[in-house]
Amino acid sequence: QLVESGGGLVQAGGSLRLSCAASGRTFSSYGMGWFRQAPGKEREFVAAINRSGGSTLYADSVKGRFTISRDNAKNTVYLQMNSLKPEDTAVYYCATKRSLSSVWFSLDEYDYWGQGTQVTVSS
Repeated sequence: QLVESGGGLVQAGGSLRLSCAASGRTFSSYGMGWFRQAPGKEREFVAAINRSGGSTLYADSVKGRFTISRDNAKNTVYLQMNSLKPEDTAVYYCATKRSLSSVWFSLDEYDYWGQGTQVTVSS
């Protein structure tokens, strides 16, 4: 089970940190990803991190503003979001990736999803 938290309403230029807490004993065995879905749009890749936390990947739209990290001792993955823009408004989801493929952007590579947390950025 994955539970996201940390969403909310923030002004443009502000920051938020999302958390995704996972249950179970095998969290460190999974890659993790963050996706987002804005109203009327498809769910899109935001960021991903490998099992050890030593490798990360970002969508071009968030590169340099967002940082993904994980704490395997706490079974938690984070998404630090800085310099937020109104176009970052969306429901943000975390997901587990058991596959060892090198494909990180595709939703199809992810197995379990959280319920999502709303992020709203006002202009």
